[in-house]
Amino acid sequence: MVVGLGTGSTVRHLLDVIAERRSAGEWGGVRGIPTSEDTAARAERLGIPLVSLADHPAVDLTIDGADEVDPELRLIKGLGGALLREKVVASVSGRLVIVADASKSVVKLGTLAPLPVEVDRFAAPVLVPFLRALGCEPVRRLRPDGAALVTDGGHHVLDCRFAAGIDDAEALEATLRRRPGIMETGLFLGMASAVVIAAPGGVEVRERAGEG
Repeated sequence: MVVGLGTGSTVRHLLDVIAERRSAGEWGGVRGIPTSEDTAARAERLGIPLVSLADHPAVDLTIDGADEVDPELRLIKGLGGALLREKVVASVSGRLVIVADASKSVVKLGTLAPLPVEVDRFAAPVLVPFLRALGCEPVRRLRPDGAALVTDGGHHVLDCRFAAGIDDAEALEATLRRRPGIMETGLFLGMASAVVIAAPGGVEVRERAGEG
């Protein structure tokens, strides 16, 4: 099967598991589509075969992490800087399964994590006041050396902090997608098939209605 491989600390553990199973003679037919250059490099080091969307435009299953998950399985993703590619792969996946710990579970999106917005570098200066007018405080994401972070697609990321959270995620997503220069948002709405929440007391699996 073709598996979309997300980005971040959770997926690093997933890659280790896939590599272990392959070494044990299992999962020989699993091929991965990475959502970032970082994931691609790690998978290659572990000997996991990779394919592209050009070769496999339909993905059986994508496994990824999330920065926030609400009761309707709506997500904020992108603190790993790969939101555009993550959303592309998720959009063509038969199922999107999110793995997260209990600290990522929220009642209202935007209450803990900022909303990442991937923007064209040319447009970034005029997008800051636009985003601020929507009720958030946008901050350009920086690398550890203080330079602006550049995504694998060559864009910048503005982390948008909503003081009271996001009141209407669907309306906000629609507004952001209409603005020239915004390449993608970290709002993943109606995309997750299931969310696996790991907590001290055990593991909870939440599935979207109609999934199973």
